[in-house]
Amino acid sequence: GGKAPHAPRPAPPAALDAGHKSTASAVEKDEPTVSGKGRTAGPPGRRRSDAASPRAVEARVRRAESELAASDDVLARLIEANGPCALGWPRADESLDHFGALCRSILFQQLAGKAAATIHGRFVALFDDRLPTPPGVLALPEGVLRSAGLSGAKAASIQDLAAKVGDGDIDLDHTATLDDEALIEQLSSVRGIGRWTAEMFLMFQLGRLDVWPVGDLAVRKGFAVAWGLPAMPAPKELGVLGNPYRPYRSIVAWYCWRAVETVTPG
Repeated sequence: GGKAPHAPRPAPPAALDAGHKSTASAVEKDEPTVSGKGRTAGPPGRRRSDAASPRAVEARVRRAESELAASDDVLARLIEANGPCALGWPRADESLDHFGALCRSILFQQLAGKAAATIHGRFVALFDDRLPTPPGVLALPEGVLRSAGLSGAKAASIQDLAAKVGDGDIDLDHTATLDDEALIEQLSSVRGIGRWTAEMFLMFQLGRLDVWPVGDLAVRKGFAVAWGLPAMPAPKELGVLGNPYRPYRSIVAWYCWRAVETVTPG
């Protein structure tokens, strides 16, 4: 099973990929699953303005917690036991734009945090410690990326992401104009980015509060533990079980992660 993100504040999406490595491996795919088209505008992938500010997200999360606690006894107990949901906290690396955050997510997949951080540092250093850009990535031969410690698959993934952002197939500059499913469809068209990584990007980079990662093993386990189900729900079943918690399912998922952390064997 996957390891849940740690309280009290979440790591950025890439660190979540590392923490959830066994969960992600069950849902991530190396090849594109769907394709999506976006709008072409301006220098691709550079802006952060479409992401809600951490402070604004935190205020919305506090209001959502009050509503959830008032309407559901299980969530009321989880909120009391674990404290405020950390989805509104400032991210660990505020310098990352959307493209940089997705690159970091790819690099952290299936690796321990320390090793992944080392590779990510070497990757950023290829750009003279400036933020990586799609044109900058595409200008580097694969051998240079491999020299930074990237596997062939991850180098290909980052190059595919850069190409799709550069071509406008993925529009990171206007994420606010797209709903969750449209964004997930676009991001999942990239080699090496599956639905789970896209969902973590929406939750932790964009501050989307109604993401329900039914493929996340820890969320499935946590829901079963918290609500006393006789067995862990299948993803399709969890999808139905989450419906009453719209439009705050990201917050419920966060407390499902906490429920897994606090359970003790035996």
